[in-house]
Amino acid sequence: MKTLIGGAAAAVLGLIGISHWWSEFMTLLAGAIPVALLLGGALAIYLGFDELKDNWQKNESFDMGSPTEDSDKYKKEVEDLKKEIETLKSK
Repeated sequence: MKTLIGGAAAAVLGLIGISHWWSEFMTLLAGAIPVALLLGGALAIYLGFDELKDNWQKNESFDMGSPTEDSDKYKKEVEDLKKEIETLKSK
């Protein structure tokens, strides 16, 4: 109940204040709207760029290959090198 009475009193005082200081209110509004538009536009640009960057990262695909294929390939290469070393030692 206290909140309702406080809200009603604030609304009435706000109406009286706006009607009494109308020109000052309009001056304040005229200065606040461009600033709000500038900050809102900057925020929209930042969020749009961030979303675009996320989409770029999603679309990049890396073919990592399967771990078993890589390990088999490296094992075979190591065995081939060991055989080559043995043949060079024997000469």
